[in-house]
Amino acid sequence: MSLFISFEGIDGCGKSTHLDLLDEYLQGLGYSVLRPREPGGTAIGEKIRKILLEKTEDNMLAETELLLFLASRAQITREIIAPALHEGKVVICDRFMDSSVAYQGYGRALGPERVKLMNRFATGDIVPDITFLLDVDVEEARSRLDQRDSEKNRLDSETVQFMQTVREGFLAMQKAEPDRIKLVDTSGAKESTQMYIREIIRRYLK
Repeated sequence: MSLFISFEGIDGCGKSTHLDLLDEYLQGLGYSVLRPREPGGTAIGEKIRKILLEKTEDNMLAETELLLFLASRAQITREIIAPALHEGKVVICDRFMDSSVAYQGYGRALGPERVKLMNRFATGDIVPDITFLLDVDVEEARSRLDQRDSEKNRLDSETVQFMQTVREGFLAMQKAEPDRIKLVDTSGAKESTQMYIREIIRRYLK
């Protein structure tokens, strides 16, 4: 069976950790799992990713940022994600369309409804079957980011107020679509959080 899963949340919420754990779990059950890189994941998408994350691009317009994300998403959806779902694979994305609504629609104040409509065009109306919104306090998320060894990119350098606006945007989206977007509190132990995620996934696999 095909299943499209996405993980969303502000930077530092624990997406990578829980995506890795869920990937391992599903593969252990015998499922073929594909993990596209977003933005990026294709030859064209990787070139776009480099532009988006480059710290020297500090004068990028919000509209330009959104259109670059959508261009990368259009490419990877048609080149990678749609064919994988057609083949019956499980696709897990670290971010997808909801990130653009939260970051550019709410955070950059371009308007969530406008960004949703543009996302539909970019993805050909392909929507994740289930989205895990990993939620954490902004200050805690910032503390986790500061402890990382990796170099910060352009989007990691946003203000606390910007991240708070993005978080509130994500929460508003979850309230509007509770059947698809599942709220996951990541302030506790990662083991209990992952057990909760797996329990939800098992319902879909049945």
